[in-house]
Amino acid sequence: MATKSAKPLRLTALHLENWRNFTLVDVDLQQRVFLVGPNAAGKSNLLDACRFLHDLVAVGGGFKEAVVKRGGVSKLRSLAARRYPDIAIRVKIGSDENPAAWTYEVSFAQDNRQRAFIKRERVTKAGVTIISRPDDKDDADPERLTQTYLEQVNANLEFRAVSDFLKTIRYLHIVPQLIREPDRSVGKINDPYGGDFLEQIARTTEKTQKARLRRIGDALKVAVPQLADLALWRDEIKGTPHLRGKYDHWRPQGAWQTEEQFSDGTLRLIGLLWAILDGTGPLLLEEPELSLHPEVVRFLPQMFARIQSRTGRQILTSTHSTDLLRDDGIG
Repeated sequence: MATKSAKPLRLTALHLENWRNFTLVDVDLQQRVFLVGPNAAGKSNLLDACRFLHDLVAVGGGFKEAVVKRGGVSKLRSLAARRYPDIAIRVKIGSDENPAAWTYEVSFAQDNRQRAFIKRERVTKAGVTIISRPDDKDDADPERLTQTYLEQVNANLEFRAVSDFLKTIRYLHIVPQLIREPDRSVGKINDPYGGDFLEQIARTTEKTQKARLRRIGDALKVAVPQLADLALWRDEIKGTPHLRGKYDHWRPQGAWQTEEQFSDGTLRLIGLLWAILDGTGPLLLEEPELSLHPEVVRFLPQMFARIQSRTGRQILTSTHSTDLLRDDGIG
């Protein structure tokens, strides 16, 4: 008898010091996380700490690029930081059975030339320290502290599982207009705002593509009951992929519409559900309730949970919506 595959690793705890508007954060993270608060409370900033960890190991990224991308240390550091001005992030990676399988910690500041440099980097595996910096080599050559060991393949062999995991973190904030006009995002790959979303669908194998679209169609019945079918097709002249859906209505055979005719809410839902199915790492969602009717919003946690039960993927969601939090399954 086939055994059920183990659930993927997830972020189990996050510790922040002097990160943007936070002087101190120390929080455990569950399989589903909902970040709730008014504007400027720091919901996006907390998600960005996870994105920062991803950027450390992303292709074309690294410590220096991740800091510069955010405007430098002075933009990242909390205005309330005085006596202890270092910025610190510590994350635990594991599962329900072993929540601290790995711990990664990095703290940094800037020199008198406003260049970011690492004050501390530490990795532990099941409580045993694998690396701790600065080390003797760093003392002999301080320039080494402009890079993390995490991003260096010749230095992270013993804890490459941490690097590989952080690469799987994905941020998503679908902008429906970009899906309708993909020319705006030509050349982008895995655009978090959906510019190459249809290409992402087209890049999957036909079998996987059809299976996912079928499952998305089933999940969408709650929000769009008239939607009977979803399929991908390519423009024979331009080669551009298009998404089309068959709607049941007064015509005997129904009617097909492309993404150009889909509502903003339908496109956002399709994008969200596809993203949950497409990958195993933590998924960071920003205000998924936008463009959706309140009666649909309150079913989002159920939709996410239904798919999570199969994939095991962790979802961290920021929201302003009280309707989304009406779900009885939320703790």
